[in-house]
Amino acid sequence: MKNIICLILITLFSSCAFSQSSEEEITTHRANHLVYLLDTTSGWLSQEEVDQFGGLDYFDFDESFQITAKFTKDKGRRFKMPTSTDRLPVYRRYGYLDFSVGDSSCRLEVYQNMKNRRKKGHENYLFIPFRDATTRNSTYGGGRFMDITITESDTILLDFNLAYNPYCAYTYNASCPIPPAANTLTVKISAGEKTPIGH
Repeated sequence: MKNIICLILITLFSSCAFSQSSEEEITTHRANHLVYLLDTTSGWLSQEEVDQFGGLDYFDFDESFQITAKFTKDKGRRFKMPTSTDRLPVYRRYGYLDFSVGDSSCRLEVYQNMKNRRKKGHENYLFIPFRDATTRNSTYGGGRFMDITITESDTILLDFNLAYNPYCAYTYNASCPIPPAANTLTVKISAGEKTPIGH
């Protein structure tokens, strides 16, 4: 059940991140995320954690954080990505995303999970874990994630309104990738999910 719902959410994140979403679509997406998170059958939060959950918090929708990035395909060597536990999933760098936030030039590495790419529905899934100048202030200290799909285009729309927390932000019953140092931005990404209420 968890895998099926995760696949649905990945599809939602990826489809939204591939084309410019409206504020209404983002709002609906966030509502669906909350429903999934509070559903104990998803396997993430226990009933006790749901009962104590203070709620999700987000930056207001901001079109200026729907940014067209230059995509450069550049596959790197496989490596074990550190997580919040002793789990070490194998990833490889798939490419780079170059873009601007205000007057600042930014770059993020995009990763591909080597195990998940063999799973049906995950073949084109790419992963962007990152930290920015809001981390540990208004956003979760472990960084945030974004998902996109493989494209042959040399540009990708990054919609930071869809930036979301790892499940470690809500529960200890999770093992979450730690964003590599290369994906630490010096600018503030004041879009997407904030630290959960009460945390």
